Amino acid sequence: MSDATVLARRSSATSGWLPAAVLLVITIAVWEAAIRIFDVSSYILPTPSAIGATLLREAGPLWEATQVTAVEILVGFLVAAAVGIALAMVIARFRLLGRALYPLIVLFQTVPKVALAPIFILWFGYDLAPKVGLILVIAFFPVTLSMLAGLEAAEPGLLSLMRSVGASRTTILLRIQIPYALPQLMAGLKIAVTFSVIGAIVGEFAGASAGLGYLIQFASTQLDTPMVFAALLVVSVVGVVFYYAMELLERLVVPWAPKFDPALRSA
Repeated sequence: MSDATVLARRSSATSGWLPAAVLLVITIAVWEAAIRIFDVSSYILPTPSAIGATLLREAGPLWEATQVTAVEILVGFLVAAAVGIALAMVIARFRLLGRALYPLIVLFQTVPKVALAPIFILWFGYDLAPKVGLILVIAFFPVTLSMLAGLEAAEPGLLSLMRSVGASRTTILLRIQIPYALPQLMAGLKIAVTFSVIGAIVGEFAGASAGLGYLIQFASTQLDTPMVFAALLVVSVVGVVFYYAMELLERLVVPWAPKFDPALRSA
């Protein structure tokens, strides 16, 4: 690899994160200055330095809460992904059942999920189950929708060829439609993992004794706004970590996807 190529790649990588980093630093500086100039009370809006101090001082409780919430997100996301993929495959494989099932799925998606949180707490208690249930109902739909769109986008010529040699509908689904659906499925999974973070926090708001959502709610009752912002920051970081974990998984599962083609990205 030539030096020019290495420099070009480094320049491309830097141009990707540098503008965001500069904007972040400017935002933090303006925020800090505005709070100090206008003498805003910390319980209304804390300074970034106060939030940073809280992060360091309360690192232990924040880390314990992060572990609880991360487990909820991971388990709920995996369940939502499995259910979403299964529903899409059932709809694609069994047309009559799919025509009956799909409108019900869309109808269920319109139900306000926040309203389900107290019901799940009533049914399942305060442990992991209600959070996983809430994440499931929030996050399965983008997985189902993206997987179904990918299954239906398979190359018609390949489908006709498989039918001409006597392949069953199940064989066509497994060998043609699912590989075609993988890029769109990964896009749906990235959306679902961000929804899973929201579902976990909403579930903890409704009823929990641990987790970042519980910490945010408890700190707000104590007017400990720096702690609220510190926990919100940690939640955001957890969401970003899960999202980029899915980005990495996408690169491993579908490295042949058009978005990873350097020629297409440079066009």
